[in-house]
Amino acid sequence: MVSKIYAEGITTGIATFETKVPSFEVWNDKFIKKCRLIAEINDQVIGFAVLSKVSKRKVYNGVAEVTVYIAQDERGKGFGKRLLEALVYNSEKEGFWTLQAGIFSANKASIELHKKCGFRVVGVREKIGKRDGKWHDNHFLERRSIKVEN
Repeated sequence: MVSKIYAEGITTGIATFETKVPSFEVWNDKFIKKCRLIAEINDQVIGFAVLSKVSKRKVYNGVAEVTVYIAQDERGKGFGKRLLEALVYNSEKEGFWTLQAGIFSANKASIELHKKCGFRVVGVREKIGKRDGKWHDNHFLERRSIKVEN
């Protein structure tokens, strides 16, 4: 279940600034319906990848933020890479020309995953937000499509 996997990510302290799982309604409003993927093993959801709009302005219609989570017991097995590659493919079919990700600087595995899938670090946003009273830096990454006219 997606909410359980998201809760596992929250507990790491380096996956999101959120501290509790949002309701389905909040989650559903946040993420683009056409670009939602799950990974399953034996009918059990073990990961998900979704996109969210970065702005309501029309000029940014082709820009989205990436979110990828893998169940704790399934991390490091290549599922994140397969999900992110599929999400990139689907995003291009839907006309997105730029994907971006803000990743806690301490989350080295996620940064490396994104780099393997064509993202590049464009900067580090220092002390961008607090979680549990502690400031965190975020690596800001982006991937520019070579398939979508831009």
